Amino acid sequence: MEPQPSGRDQAPGVRRRRMLGLALGAGLVPALGPAAQAASDASSDTTRTLPVAALGRRVAEVATSQLGVPYAWGGGDRLGAGLGFCDEENGWLNGVCMGEKTVGFDCSGLSLYCWYRASHGTVELGHYTVAQFNLSAPVPRAELAPGDLLFFSRPDAPLHHVGVYVGEGAMIHAERTGTLVARVENVLDVPRWANEFAGARRPGPPAS
Repeated sequence: MEPQPSGRDQAPGVRRRRMLGLALGAGLVPALGPAAQAASDASSDTTRTLPVAALGRRVAEVATSQLGVPYAWGGGDRLGAGLGFCDEENGWLNGVCMGEKTVGFDCSGLSLYCWYRASHGTVELGHYTVAQFNLSAPVPRAELAPGDLLFFSRPDAPLHHVGVYVGEGAMIHAERTGTLVARVENVLDVPRWANEFAGARRPGPPAS
C-alpha cells in the first residue's frame, strides 16, 4: 500500500534515491558510443510507432518478470528495483525499519519501471500514485488491456495504491512491507480490491 504524506517528495530517502539515479545515469552516459546511441534512438523511434496494444503487452511482460521481488517502501525507479527507506508510518515491519534494508519496489516504483522499461524510456511516470493517475488517460473497465494501471482509493487514503493489469482479470503489484511482488487473479472480483477500485488509466508515449 502507498499512502502519500504531503511532504514525501522532500523526504531524505527520496532525495537519496534521486541522487543515486542521477549518479548512475551520469556513469552510464559515457559508456554509450555512437553505435549504442544509434540503437537506442532507433529503439525509441520504434516504440513511438508501436501499437498501443503491443506496448501494453510488453508492460505486462516486464511486470511478470518482477514477480517475487521484495516490497520496499520508496523502492524502485526507471533503473529497476532499488533500496527503500522508512518514514513516520511506512517501511516498518514489527517495529523494524525494513525499507532501509530492502532492495525492491513499492507500488508506484513498480509501475513506473514497467512502463519505462517496456517503452525503452519513452514513457516516464512519476514515483507517486496520484501523478501516475493524472498523467494517464482513463480507460473504461470493459476496455481494460494488458499494461493498463489499476488505481485504488479509500476515504482515509485517496489513490493509495496502483497495480499493473496483465490481462485475464489479473493484476501484478507490490502491496506492502513484508510482501513480494505478486499476481492477484480476478482482482476486480475480490471484494477488498473491488471496493477500493478508483479506475484504470493507460499511459502512453509522447506524441512525436
